[in-house]
Amino acid sequence: MSNLQKALRASQPTCRDYEADLVGWALDNAALLRAGRLSEIDAAHLAEELEDLGKSERRSLGSHLRVLVTHLLKWQYQPGLRGASWRLSVLNARAAIRGILADSPSLVPEAPRQLEANYHLARANAIGETGLAEGTFPSTCPYSIEQVLSDGFWPQ
Repeated sequence: MSNLQKALRASQPTCRDYEADLVGWALDNAALLRAGRLSEIDAAHLAEELEDLGKSERRSLGSHLRVLVTHLLKWQYQPGLRGASWRLSVLNARAAIRGILADSPSLVPEAPRQLEANYHLARANAIGETGLAEGTFPSTCPYSIEQVLSDGFWPQ
């Protein structure tokens, strides 16, 4: 190997330990990919991280939907307490959800399922935060995904 080849090789990335430094490992693997050094990539951990990324985005979508629906329920069933903080919470959650769906369009079909799956927790949160009787709130989500994401939708 020539001195130039050795110098180039020394300046190219190596892969840090996955368990010791996740961020460093991810950056190293990205550099290895860009350099075309596919045989040096930690493929098993990379596949695992890619799968986890999808799970994380789904959890984030569900979490934002839960917050959004909690506040929509409070808005609807406690009209006398409507205020700027509830409005801002709704608007921020809608913006976050739109951002997630824009970044990951494959989650768009998942959004209605996440809305239904997270409704029971949103309802429980609304019950806990308002002190209203459980029977006050519908047992199934009264809003469509289109409604919850629409800036013009404010349940009465």
